[in-house]
Amino acid sequence: MEAAKLTRINDFTWRIEPHGATRVPAVIYADSNLLHGMDEMVERQLSNVAALPGIVRAAYAMPDAHWGYGFPIGGVAAFDPAQGGVVSAGGVGFDISCGVRTLTTGLKTAQLREIADKLADTLYARIPAGVASTGAITLDDAEMTAMLQGGARWAVARGWGDERDLARIEEAGCMAGADPAQVSPKARERQRREMGTLGSGNHYLEVQRVEHLYDEKAARALGLRIGEVVVTIHCGSRGLGHQIGTEFLREMVIRAPEFGLELPDRELACAPIESELGRRYLGAMRAGINCALANREILTHLTRDVFREFFPDASLELLYDVSHNTCKEEAHLLEGRPRRLFVHRKGATRAWWPGHEDLPPELRPIGQPVLIGGSMGTESYVLLGCESGRDNAWGSACHGAGRRMGRNQAARHWKGKWVVKKLAEQGILIRSPSLRGVAEEAPGAYKDASAVVECAEQAGLARRVARLRPMICIKG
Repeated sequence: MEAAKLTRINDFTWRIEPHGATRVPAVIYADSNLLHGMDEMVERQLSNVAALPGIVRAAYAMPDAHWGYGFPIGGVAAFDPAQGGVVSAGGVGFDISCGVRTLTTGLKTAQLREIADKLADTLYARIPAGVASTGAITLDDAEMTAMLQGGARWAVARGWGDERDLARIEEAGCMAGADPAQVSPKARERQRREMGTLGSGNHYLEVQRVEHLYDEKAARALGLRIGEVVVTIHCGSRGLGHQIGTEFLREMVIRAPEFGLELPDRELACAPIESELGRRYLGAMRAGINCALANREILTHLTRDVFREFFPDASLELLYDVSHNTCKEEAHLLEGRPRRLFVHRKGATRAWWPGHEDLPPELRPIGQPVLIGGSMGTESYVLLGCESGRDNAWGSACHGAGRRMGRNQAARHWKGKWVVKKLAEQGILIRSPSLRGVAEEAPGAYKDASAVVECAEQAGLARRVARLRPMICIKG
């Protein structure tokens, strides 16, 4: 993307002025290198988002932004129902509530080195991963409905999790307003045996070591210490979320003329928030969020079981669970007045600032953890929401490094066996059912995560607390 086309606000913030059909500016958070590496489609897609009805203040792109379906990945936008605001299935994405959770273990890196291969093999045997992977849990229709209504709370009640986890999950583990009746039989069928599975693509379970601390006091509050082991899980709502997205995008495209909507891009298919279609989508999407929360809770339960076989006294405590690919109703100040807004975050996560009332009491003094995933051989990060985030992109931050090349391009550039071998030489063990999937997710296919999180900090979106280095990666 050419900086000359944009208005430079500062070294880390760029603005696209309203033009044509756009209703608000578009704002991109990036340094000059990240901006130069962004596809021109990010600018075009973000401007299309800025043209949607009811959008307020601006359309935002995070430092990891790249081309997506409808919204760019890393896109954030808020809509006011009082101004005819819309909800867009393309602004949420297909993997509804794909997200990341990190668990502290208290174990030292040296304790894992001798048993690393066995631990990797056992995790791979117990954590279903890959395209169409299925688990040991099969849900009948009544249990499916209960799961879609209850999220992680349902999983805990069924013995697949810990009650203490719920306070460290967005929405306390259960998204209000879910309407399981809006989830189609086909979506339910796709999910019937997929609970407790990673799936494919960029999803993973990673055993990591804490390599560096940027803020020791905040790190202690989160249970992070140099040289200790953590586990990070990245996955979402699997086939159910994809089916919800597919079905509602189709209906939104067909019915757009009924609502007087002229879409700048059919991939931005949407419906007025207050319409019957908008309410149905929100009910189904919230049920999809609950599916993802339940899925990650079950995966946590399976992971704890494996670790306790090797370390009987290990206690894997949930640091936090964050979601991206959501639309959430939130209270924000707009022009000095509290407003009820529907905030889309596609490939972006909430980053509540210190003192926010939605945070659990023990985190309120320091802010919400923001978990930034790497790609197999690259570092991951723990950040915290900061006060300046109140006015930046509705308290949002990036969600990962962001792709710099497509999956097909990556698969042509690297071979999976070579990637596995090179990472093993660095002491990183990879287990995956798909060597092509490994090639598609090669570390070189992604942007520099360190540059992305530094930019997020400099732009005032979130601040760095810890850097994590992978040891074992179970890759979907």
